[in-house]
Amino acid sequence: MRGLLAGALLGLLGVLACARGHEDTRSEVRVGSKKFTESVILGEMVVRLARLSGSHAVHRRELGGSTVLWEALKRGELDVYPEYTGTLRQELFASRGLRTDDELRAALAAEGLGMSRPLGFNDTYALGMKEAEAERLGIRRISDLRAHPEIQFGFSNEFMERADGWPALRDRYQLPQREVRGLDHDLAYRGLESGAIQVADLYSTDAEIAAYGLRVLEDDLKHFPAYDAVLLYREDWAKRGRSALEAVLRLEGLISEREMVQLNARARLERVPETQVASEFLVRKLGIEPEMGTDSVASRVWRRTREHLFLVIVSLLGAVAVAVPLGVLAAKRARVGRAVLGLAGIIQTVPSLALLVVMIPLLGIGSRPAIVALFLYGLLPIVRNTAAGISGIPGDIRESAEALGLPSGARLWSIELPLAAPSILAGIQTAAVINVGTATLGALIGAGGYGQPILTGIRLDDTGLILEGAVPAALLALVVSALFELIERLVVPRGLRVSQAR
Repeated sequence: MRGLLAGALLGLLGVLACARGHEDTRSEVRVGSKKFTESVILGEMVVRLARLSGSHAVHRRELGGSTVLWEALKRGELDVYPEYTGTLRQELFASRGLRTDDELRAALAAEGLGMSRPLGFNDTYALGMKEAEAERLGIRRISDLRAHPEIQFGFSNEFMERADGWPALRDRYQLPQREVRGLDHDLAYRGLESGAIQVADLYSTDAEIAAYGLRVLEDDLKHFPAYDAVLLYREDWAKRGRSALEAVLRLEGLISEREMVQLNARARLERVPETQVASEFLVRKLGIEPEMGTDSVASRVWRRTREHLFLVIVSLLGAVAVAVPLGVLAAKRARVGRAVLGLAGIIQTVPSLALLVVMIPLLGIGSRPAIVALFLYGLLPIVRNTAAGISGIPGDIRESAEALGLPSGARLWSIELPLAAPSILAGIQTAAVINVGTATLGALIGAGGYGQPILTGIRLDDTGLILEGAVPAALLALVVSALFELIERLVVPRGLRVSQAR
């Protein structure tokens, strides 16, 4: 039993070490962006300018909301990312009452961070609804919503929780609506178009405002503050990468609100890749050399396949190294077995997105939290099938082995594990297929893989991009399933195969 527990512990340490070792620590400039188009475009501009300075720059795009990037910046996992002064004042420094940019800079300096001057545009929050619906109901101001408690609101999930979001807005305007849906910001426009909701939160530079024929309601009580776009960066990076910092600060005052709306429209409505949108703008405004060529679909799929396979293989190997010994222990110690299976079952019921978010404070962003989350999800099917395979060995076979005088270790390796192999392989196969699908969520925390084009496709309402991630993920799951069928045929005698027993 001590050997089994030691093997499980070594497997757990191994998966953590592999996850940590995979992170790229050589990147001089690590740029982050939030999960909306404007932030991705700004991030691409920062990457392009940093590379022009001779630096190696990588873009960890679409990492979720403000808090995720803020914490990643403070932990040193990012060097720079685009942010908004309103978010800093109302969300990240909500209790400080910071009114001026100088006060913001002083607060940031205390965290070892710096802030650029405004990039030139204000992207504040607003509420909007379809022009025809607003005209029919006579709604022009947010205050007018008080007279229409029947109206359905749909707000982005971040807006539902922000200090300057829905709770504060509701209290400021004394709005009667209580049944409010939380949904992805990009899906809200489709909800307005379909009539599923009548009011949504907008960003004032969203290209969809004009494209969907929306009326921006007047903020007559001046609830929303200014959201001037800025760059946040680490001071230690600024000192060691002075040339890169000087390059990216060329964005200060460069982008007007009208230009930002046009850039968003190019990406969102015309479906031009954000990399190209950013590059074209910098060529036009700064006269820099355009980037040569773009990745083909095949090269993108191959890169995402490598990332996805890394997440699946490392997490699965760790799960096998830990779960098989635990499964043997569960089969031989009934009381311990119930506890082990119960704990693995509880982990399996935790929503995958919630588990990934819980991992961020412990392991940061990137592949590490994704691998550990996948490792945890892979435990239950392997533990359960290993325990079932060992427990299901006929008693007369066990008695014969004991009568021959075989020690317990020899019985385990020579008789019990070979006889339980079909069940164990079935558990590993189930875990592998689960991991292939769940690994797509790793893109939310910068782990890459097939989830990256899926997230981008959802944000841009681009079915082609969604399929670019979804189809390879489905094919990989089929390949993995077929591979384990082949392994079973090669290593398990015909009479013991699970497939033969069906």
